[in-house]
Amino acid sequence: MKKNKNTKKTWIQNGVFVLILITLYATGLHTEVIGFAQRGVLATGIMNPDVKEITNKKNSKTISEYTKADLNIKLIDSDGKIVSLADLKDTVIFLNYWATWCPPCIAEMPSISKLHKEMGKDVAFILLSFDKDFETAKAFNKRKDYNLPIYTLATNLPAMLQSSALPTTYIIDRDGNIVLTHEGMANYNTDEFRVFLENLK
Repeated sequence: MKKNKNTKKTWIQNGVFVLILITLYATGLHTEVIGFAQRGVLATGIMNPDVKEITNKKNSKTISEYTKADLNIKLIDSDGKIVSLADLKDTVIFLNYWATWCPPCIAEMPSISKLHKEMGKDVAFILLSFDKDFETAKAFNKRKDYNLPIYTLATNLPAMLQSSALPTTYIIDRDGNIVLTHEGMANYNTDEFRVFLENLK
């Protein structure tokens, strides 16, 4: 009798757990829940790019080792206006690929938002959405109150700025060199990363 009660209790617990999972997937909230959990991993710093190595490389004047970015890319901003990355020549660019259905993208978004609030006047932030419907990305940005400059593609990406991973972040210096490529999530709101960007200006 006791075994039957325990079995029934286990079935109920499993049923509730499955129901929660189905609800999360049905409402689309599973991405945000997973993203929230992945923020714990970001807090360790193990996923962050090694900016010390990049800074040392840049200081050793091996600029020819860097790939030049083709900035002839047309984007559509959240107001529907077509802009070109070429207009940002002579500016440090923080180019991030993301999507609302990508949990690691959601995990790193708060750190990007904080960095943007602090450095958005000196660094051009381009958050390129890979959502099928750009309205979804715009609604997410508004709902989260990030106020990030988000875009969608109007033309194809050049080969050197193509990535099969989301998220991917490129940092392009004022001379148009791709000085950092980071595939996967990271916490960009760190003193080390801010100093790295400051030194590129």
